[in-house]
Amino acid sequence: MTQKVALITGSSRGIGKATALRLAQSGYDIVINYARSKKGALETAEQIEALGRKVLIVKANVGDVAKIKDMFSQINQEFGRLDIFVNNAASGVQRPVMELEESHWDWTLNINSKALLFCAQEAAKLMERNGGGKIVSISSLGSIRYLKNYTAVGVSKAALEALTRYLAVELAPMNIVVNAVSGGAVDTEALKHFPNREELLQEARDNTPAGKMVEIDDMVNCIMFLLSEDSNMIRGQTIIVDGGISLLV
Repeated sequence: MTQKVALITGSSRGIGKATALRLAQSGYDIVINYARSKKGALETAEQIEALGRKVLIVKANVGDVAKIKDMFSQINQEFGRLDIFVNNAASGVQRPVMELEESHWDWTLNINSKALLFCAQEAAKLMERNGGGKIVSISSLGSIRYLKNYTAVGVSKAALEALTRYLAVELAPMNIVVNAVSGGAVDTEALKHFPNREELLQEARDNTPAGKMVEIDDMVNCIMFLLSEDSNMIRGQTIIVDGGISLLV
């Protein structure tokens, strides 16, 4: 098996879908992962197959380690290798600190933080067989600054960025390069779950120094750079793609 393979979690829509399509255009066979949106996953798969690439669709809640192991077993069975892992799947409860419950915390941290550790472990086993690979995770500005109702998600993304640094060092001997991309407000399907969505979007429109909001393609461009050979000496970093808005303090 010499055909390169990429897994993108949460790739039935938004940034994950756009990344999957860009990787397919670059010649990768694709593993689409989704938790709820089967229709979106099937539509994405159809677009990838139209590009002449193979697709494996795996339904799995990446907050569940047993589901993670089963997903990678399917990847191994179908392709026998993995070259790229984009840790994009995310979820979270948007509530003020005093309204957070243990179940909200566990759900958010499991999908946004724990998933990276246990997916990276399984991905590394497959990548090592073929001489290495690349891992890129998607973070957000809530990891380093306050965002309203964002406590659980922000903490989970901060953990993701810290884990990125540890993985970068410990997986380096396996020739696996690990980084993250943190985005400003991007008007995706996920943002519709934010109770203060319009406020976030308006702030981005009005205040971003670049003069416009971050778009999905801006995120994908950075992801693709980190997945390329040009970024091999960038390790354990979180690249911020926000048009400069986080500089305004």
